[in-house]
Formats: sequence, C-alpha cells, structure tokens
Amino acid sequence: MNKPYSFSIDQMNGIVEDTYAKIINECENLKKNTNCPNEQVVALLSVIASNYATNKEKKEN
Repeated sequence: MNKPYSFSIDQMNGIVEDTYAKIINECENLKKNTNCPNEQVVALLSVIASNYATNKEKKEN
C-alpha cells in the first residue's frame, strides 16, 4: 500500500501554486488560440493525468 503524501505548506504556497497557475494559463491560451471548448481541454488534461496514474489505477479505469 502506498504511503499517503501531502505537500508541505511551503510547497503549497510555492511550487504547487505556481504550477497550478501555469497550467490554468496554458489551458486558457489553448482555448484562445484554437477556439476549442472546455470539454476538449478536460479531455487533454485527462490524457495527461493518465500518464501519472499507477498501473493499478489504470487497470481500474
């Protein structure tokens, strides 16, 4: 069983917050430059997220 992980407060207020803002910004740029709907952005994020899923999680889906 995997040990639960939590970001530290410093990480949450630093790299995690920065990464979140960058992802949101890039998704907005994608929508602006391609006129794609939110659903297409969600589909892209889902594909990206699947790259980080464990083998067990991938088998369950």
